[in-house]
Amino acid sequence: MEAPVNAPRQVQRVRHEIKRRELRVARVETLSPQMRRVVFQGEALADFMSASYDDHVKVFFPTPEGAVARDYTPRRYDNAARELTIDFALHGDGPAADWARQAQAGDALTVAGPRGSFVVPLDFDWYLLVGDETALPAVARRLEELPAGCRAIVRLHVAAADRQALASAAALDLQWVDSEDALLDAVRAIDLPAGHGYAWCAAEAGVAAAARRILVDEKGHDRKAIRAAAYWKRGAIAHHENLEDAG
Repeated sequence: MEAPVNAPRQVQRVRHEIKRRELRVARVETLSPQMRRVVFQGEALADFMSASYDDHVKVFFPTPEGAVARDYTPRRYDNAARELTIDFALHGDGPAADWARQAQAGDALTVAGPRGSFVVPLDFDWYLLVGDETALPAVARRLEELPAGCRAIVRLHVAAADRQALASAAALDLQWVDSEDALLDAVRAIDLPAGHGYAWCAAEAGVAAAARRILVDEKGHDRKAIRAAAYWKRGAIAHHENLEDAG
């Protein structure tokens, strides 16, 4: 008997030993007016592991009151070079954005994790990626990982000046929008393809939850084949929450 459309493949949860690593900045690159790339280096990265595009590490930033931690996506990892790349959004004032604006080669910082990975296999027929600028590192990494022969549908709310070239071997259907409302409208307008698909959403808490409801409740997408996350929450500090069980 043929499996139903959108039947989930084998998604794996992998746990990692949590380890704090003292690293130094090797180089810095400005990607856009509000996005800066920092490449960290150190022998402490010899056993670093990031098995999924939406992993997150804790980065500890110094403040007069003591270090504060924020979650960031490992954009790229090169074991041979012992290099870890993290892209920082520079919106607003805060310890993370302030540090990233001023970062230069030789600066030291502590990075911990990731504590685990949620590994989505590469054998789905299509992938839907929805997010805002905070999701860009994970989306870009995922697109680079996807093989030829599958389809990637991407809907992103990012200011025009901060949009990046996104490369993928997959057939790419990419749409940029200018507002949160437009992002949800774009998700609602998608005709989900036939075959087995996996959806991923990451944005402000209310937006990510709304996108998930559209896909699951309105479009009938299998709730076991979707992962939604609040990468930030309006009015909150350092908010990160998985929304798989949201209604």
